[in-house]
Amino acid sequence: HISIATLDGMRERTVTINGMSKTYAVTGWRVGWAVAPPAITNAIRKVHDFLTVGAPAPLQEAGAVALGLPRGYYKNLAEGYRTRRDRLMPALTDAGFRCFRPRGAYYVMTDISAFGFENDVEFTSYLVKTIGVAAVPGSSFYNDPRDGARQVRFAFCKRDETLDEAARRLRKLQRTT
Repeated sequence: HISIATLDGMRERTVTINGMSKTYAVTGWRVGWAVAPPAITNAIRKVHDFLTVGAPAPLQEAGAVALGLPRGYYKNLAEGYRTRRDRLMPALTDAGFRCFRPRGAYYVMTDISAFGFENDVEFTSYLVKTIGVAAVPGSSFYNDPRDGARQVRFAFCKRDETLDEAARRLRKLQRTT
């Protein structure tokens, strides 16, 4: 990964936005930040004041501590995600999904065409009610929902036991193609 702000002439024109959610597995905290030149951050602050009061102070303090964790934390985190990704993807493929291998996320997008459902929402409802596995409809990630109507997203930021149980349940799926 190369931050665009590190390229010649780009720092003064770049807003870098990040958050605690995924790297530190605290998605409910909603603690994040923006780094930019002062003129831009002043404008961001004005808008921010109208949108939210701010994240709770204890969560901000915890976030500051997390930012000071040693580099080994990130290496272990990435390795854990790779291991879990490599645990789930073969199970999805064996169940009939065509998988799009993620290169930085803790979820995998899949094509559901082999199962004969009308769309992703119908399929994810079936998955939960009949198979007992949750996935997110792919259409929710597209400006035009039709572009994602043949996709669903599975998260692998779960315990090994949970992934293994999902794999077992997904074997019940019936392909139509």
